[in-house]
Amino acid sequence: MIGAYGPWAAGLLPATPGPLSLQACPPAEFAARRAAARARVEACMAPPPRPGAAKPEVRRRLVHDGLAIEELAWQLPYGPPTEAWVLKPAGATGRLPGILAMHDHGRFKFFGKEKVAQIGPAVHPLVVEHRAGAYEGLAWVNELARRGHVVLVADAFAFGSRRVRLTDVPPELRGVIADDTGDTPATITAYNDWAADHESVMAKSLLSAGTTWPGVFVNEDRVALDVLCARPDVDPDRIGCAGLSGGGLRVGFLAGLDDRIRAAVCVGMMTTWRDFLLQKSYTHTWMCFVPHLPRDLDFPEIAGLRAPRPLLVMNTREDALFSLDEMQRAAAVLAQVYAAAGAPEKFSCAWHPGHHQFNRAMQAEAFAWLERWLAV
Repeated sequence: MIGAYGPWAAGLLPATPGPLSLQACPPAEFAARRAAARARVEACMAPPPRPGAAKPEVRRRLVHDGLAIEELAWQLPYGPPTEAWVLKPAGATGRLPGILAMHDHGRFKFFGKEKVAQIGPAVHPLVVEHRAGAYEGLAWVNELARRGHVVLVADAFAFGSRRVRLTDVPPELRGVIADDTGDTPATITAYNDWAADHESVMAKSLLSAGTTWPGVFVNEDRVALDVLCARPDVDPDRIGCAGLSGGGLRVGFLAGLDDRIRAAVCVGMMTTWRDFLLQKSYTHTWMCFVPHLPRDLDFPEIAGLRAPRPLLVMNTREDALFSLDEMQRAAAVLAQVYAAAGAPEKFSCAWHPGHHQFNRAMQAEAFAWLERWLAV
């Protein structure tokens, strides 16, 4: 909230850590307070009734560039089927560590998993452009799979196969866009522009239904995690997750609430509620915000609910989506949470130069972190 009302609104935030904060929690109380804080986060997210176990359909198997790939789909009780890809080294045997990869937001909803993974030689030119800016040109899921992991990446709610179609909304909400299926750069860009404008309608609709975008994300990501953990080629005791930006947001939500995630990497998505409130709400999606929760926990403490399980946060110093001082404050909050958990060595915050991205040097550091904590 930039302007005259900002200081008043900021005054509504707790002057000291919220009542459920783990930052200075006595060791004897840590587990109980974490459980209470998790319950509060879930209550504020208000996820809809959790779907039952998904029954993934294998639509196709193929090999590309040394990787064995499966194209999967599963049907939730609502919306079109969720499409996902699973990648692992061709010829791999036995149970491997599993990684749930989270694609970014990027104001690019026409595609989801395609932004971070590749299953053939052809890549859409808009995806090439997106990867160049966000990932230094790499499909990082493929690189991680090549290192000996089973990596699952699924389209998130409202992206890719799960995106909102024009036929799903009344004519008055379709604007000037006439085609949401064509794959030319012009039609995809027009769809992405329309989807960005439609996001506030979706958020208001979810709130009117008694749920939130974070609640839907957590539900659907837990289903994807169920699918990954149930695979016979995955060791369910060695599960990690990673993602940039909107993917980092989902990492924080899921890894903070689900203990099946043994190691997590949150890239380009760590700040404070104060930063959102006073300076940067306009740079962010409706997907970030959890009603009422700021009175109890600061934003980084959602991911901190996974302590003492390992967490790597990766920031870039010229990231225009956040204020540097609030990113630094968020890192300090998480360090205090991990110290209270008696596991300071299991939290790390890495700082890199440059804009909002997950470049090759960052990827190498993230992969090493996952491999360190997912080793047998």
